[in-house]
Amino acid sequence: METIFVKEYEQPRTWYVIDAEGKPLGRVAAKAAAVLRGKNKVTYAKNQNMGDYVVIINAEKVALTGGKEKKKIYYHHTGFVGGLRAQTFEKLVEKHPTDPLKKAIAGMLPHGRLGRALLDNAKIYAGAEHPHAAQNPKPLEV
Repeated sequence: METIFVKEYEQPRTWYVIDAEGKPLGRVAAKAAAVLRGKNKVTYAKNQNMGDYVVIINAEKVALTGGKEKKKIYYHHTGFVGGLRAQTFEKLVEKHPTDPLKKAIAGMLPHGRLGRALLDNAKIYAGAEHPHAAQNPKPLEV
């Protein structure tokens, strides 16, 4: 029996759309990360970009449970001494509505060149409209 290796450029890609309105942040991110990695395919290879494209709409209306809107804190460092900055989920969504979902998906992907390439296949939009109707995305339930 021989192992079959499928090249990345020979792999057919499918477009999926996820409506995140009212759905938990982690569940939407986990489903999107699995599809982006290609874990829903028979030809899954952990070292190759075999995944599909994912369009996420209504990212600003994603749900958090247990009062985490005020408790969940996102940190980043400016690079200068004493430059640690903190921001709650509420304030981050006001300023950048797609960032919490993007950060959650990025945390579930590999940290390196492959993960950055996979994250490029995720298209996240704050509202219900997206410019990818020509690709005929299939709805994906979470």
